[in-house]
Amino acid sequence: MDSLNRREIVGGGPHRSFVAHPGVVSRRMASETILVPVSSGVGDLDSIYTLSEVGSRIWEMLATPVSFGRLVEVMCAEYDVAPEVASKDVAEFLDRLVSRKLARQEARDDA
Repeated sequence: MDSLNRREIVGGGPHRSFVAHPGVVSRRMASETILVPVSSGVGDLDSIYTLSEVGSRIWEMLATPVSFGRLVEVMCAEYDVAPEVASKDVAEFLDRLVSRKLARQEARDDA
């Protein structure tokens, strides 16, 4: 699945898991994270992404497969945001990451 839209991410329920794409190099600098997609051992310098503090926290959690529900739970706890707002924001952020092939949905064992 190359990309998902926000509706599919939310509709997949809280147990749908996501993980950072292994072909992305990241570097944390202060409260931001810089992402560089790497192909054939070379960074795509035309596609460098900078993540905010909140985006950086989500990216950090994507180092290992993490469920959508867990991401929302952590955003609510760490940033004092309502679950409805966190759910919408996390879904939109994941949609952007997946559509740019920076992250991917983990395959389900029961699928």
